[in-house]
Amino acid sequence: MSETPQGFPTDPGNELIFANEHVRVWAMTLQPGEAIFYHSHQYDHLILWPHPGRAASMEFDEEEEFSHAQNAEAGYAFFKTVGRQGGLKPHRLKNLEDHPVTHYIIELVRESATEEPGKPQSNGRGLSGRNHDIIDPNDFVEPKEKRVTYAWG
Repeated sequence: MSETPQGFPTDPGNELIFANEHVRVWAMTLQPGEAIFYHSHQYDHLILWPHPGRAASMEFDEEEEFSHAQNAEAGYAFFKTVGRQGGLKPHRLKNLEDHPVTHYIIELVRESATEEPGKPQSNGRGLSGRNHDIIDPNDFVEPKEKRVTYAWG
């Protein structure tokens, strides 16, 4: 497990599923009521909730515990650039469900796309207690009639 100079882990999940020189994919599975350790994101990343789930988060220096609610619908996606200043502030997440929940963190293993941490973006398939922009993913793909279709086989 890697750490920041302050000793916080930089692994954003509890299982590394895939890694190469471009991307790392982590799973974070939390049991009912379980909270993951404080950790700091060092790379721009996408968080994907394939199934619905409720969680709450808190940053290291916050006094009120788990005050930022997150209610994810199936397919909730949340993107964050971390900036080039040493990663994001350490935070942790707690499962508010009465069953295990899993979400995935896809890290882009390269220098951040922004100098300062950017405003997070989501696809709007859920609610977050953190201020972020909701974007329409269709605004970032070619129109269907211009897409190339590949046949495998």
